[in-house]
Amino acid sequence: MADPYSLLGVSRTADAAAIKSAYRKLAKELHPDKNKDNPKAADRFSEVTSAYDLLSDKDKRAQFDRGEIDGNGNPTHPFGFGGGGGGTYGPGGGFRPGQEAGFDGSGASDFGDIFEGLFGGARRGGRGGGGFGGFGGGRQPPQKGANVQYRLRVGFIDAATRAPQRITLQDGKTIDLKLPAGVESGMQMRLTGKGEAGPGGAGDALVTIDIDTHAFFKRDGDDVRVDVPITLDEAVNGARIKVPTVDGAVMLAVAAGARSGQTLRLKERGFSRKDGKRGAQLVTLMIDVPADDERLKAFVADWTDTRSVRSDLGV
Repeated sequence: MADPYSLLGVSRTADAAAIKSAYRKLAKELHPDKNKDNPKAADRFSEVTSAYDLLSDKDKRAQFDRGEIDGNGNPTHPFGFGGGGGGTYGPGGGFRPGQEAGFDGSGASDFGDIFEGLFGGARRGGRGGGGFGGFGGGRQPPQKGANVQYRLRVGFIDAATRAPQRITLQDGKTIDLKLPAGVESGMQMRLTGKGEAGPGGAGDALVTIDIDTHAFFKRDGDDVRVDVPITLDEAVNGARIKVPTVDGAVMLAVAAGARSGQTLRLKERGFSRKDGKRGAQLVTLMIDVPADDERLKAFVADWTDTRSVRSDLGV
């Protein structure tokens, strides 16, 4: 595979966000569903996906930058040759300056030549002779198939309750997924062996999660917030009211003298944390006064609240 930075069109100093942005743009352009009549686009899609898989892994990216692995993630010096010497031994035992051990001028490895030069073993049928037949040609292990990217949209309530999700893979098979603790938008799940087939086994499926917004619930870290209207008499006299939660409706006690903006807390009704425990649901009370109620108007006509309710604001 070509240089992964070149495939994605980014510099070697690009940060993770720039790499992700470049991959998303290319994946959108090259996705097989949009290029059914262009097999080259499908090959290119597989290449940029593999490039992103390598560069999005901090450890693999660092190994590539140090020259320890190639663009396919395979070791560049599987037998420990090369490095600081700046040269290699040729087929006749001579030393060729300016090349890394194990690679000819075209960049292709041929460890058979190295062993022949060092140990005098004859090459037969393309395999290293002597006692090193098992190393013939410096063959790399079979490459795994490409990883396949998926996006999974998850409903707000399903994400909060970690409800099982079903995803259909490119081969038509369906899998039921268990959402991880601490799930959030942008989180990626790896399904080992569910990618494209390859000589060394199938690649992986990488599932990126997108959590939908909700009509009245809002996420606040691990907590869920919701504004709940109450009537004036419920606020003055207190009441037990039904409120929605991500787990279904519950009864909530509102103390007499409740105020608009007051927040009540329901434990274990929020999103899961990474340790498996759940956040809370925060219920903010909002007193809803009718716009045109004659009895209420008659009541306040002879009553005035003499408190300085805005004194904390300096007015």
